[in-house]
Amino acid sequence: MKLSAKPKIIISRTDNIGDVVLTLPLARYLKEKYPESEILFLGKKYIKPLIDCCEYIDQFIDWDTLSAMPEDESTFFFKNIGAEVIIHVFPKSEIARMAYKAGIKYRIGTSHRFYNWLYCNKRVDFTRKNSPLHEAQLNFKLAEPLGINDVPSLIKLGGSYGLTKLPALYEEWKKLIDPNKFNLIIHPLSRGSARNWDWNNYNKLIEILPQDKFKIFVTGTEAESAAITENMLLYHPEVTDLTGKLDFTQLIAFIANIDGLVAASTGPLHIAAALGKKTIGLYPSIRPMHPGRWAPLGPKAKYLALDKDCVDCKNGNHCTCINTITAEQVKVLL
Repeated sequence: MKLSAKPKIIISRTDNIGDVVLTLPLARYLKEKYPESEILFLGKKYIKPLIDCCEYIDQFIDWDTLSAMPEDESTFFFKNIGAEVIIHVFPKSEIARMAYKAGIKYRIGTSHRFYNWLYCNKRVDFTRKNSPLHEAQLNFKLAEPLGINDVPSLIKLGGSYGLTKLPALYEEWKKLIDPNKFNLIIHPLSRGSARNWDWNNYNKLIEILPQDKFKIFVTGTEAESAAITENMLLYHPEVTDLTGKLDFTQLIAFIANIDGLVAASTGPLHIAAALGKKTIGLYPSIRPMHPGRWAPLGPKAKYLALDKDCVDCKNGNHCTCINTITAEQVKVLL
């Protein structure tokens, strides 16, 4: 493939926050390979504040708005962008068809999606499900047609997010942070994207962290607020409740201003790792949920998981292996 002097390259990833965070290093490597390129990110509307923080991405394309248009209008919009390349990191048949109809010159996808044989002209032969590579590394398999053939190490990827354009934290939230303590976020729920650590484990962790050294915050969505109140805050009034109070922009800003975060494999976990915070991820051993695929990557990021290949609770919501992780183990890492 030979690109023009100033190519426009679309990275298409219309899934969730953690997935998007782990795709940001790809933007950096594309910029290094093609310094005059313009990198566009196609994603869900709600992740725009995250994309706005990344120095390697020049433009955001709102998939929610685009997908609501009649097909002829969305195709016309796509065509007018003038992109030379689209990388289908998260496969979606309607986006693949739209890129084809819009006449994007190079359309990159995996060879394991039947519709990519219709709509993609650069197909890469790999699958994510059984690969030993981390999710952030797997994204680079799709960059092979663009001449990026080396998969970066996890250490390199952990310093390649480019989240340098951070929003300011509002004063009402900034004043909650104690400069004399370790300010720790606990993000206990995952909206179904991961297996959760049990409430009794989180409550035990709060109990064993000394209050003279730690100030603890709990975050989550407004929909999660009732469960968090019932299962945690009623027992720990000393914890500062931020559930449903921060929009996504301010959540990013708040994470950027605290010291650490504990959570299962969620978006905030990966944001904290990307921002260089002390990050403790709690994982099951089930493929493909295990940390080999989804561990947080960053200079102070760590994870805990049971050292076994677990299949016992593959089809249930309760996960025995993640709950063998103890609060004491987490405390040691903090």
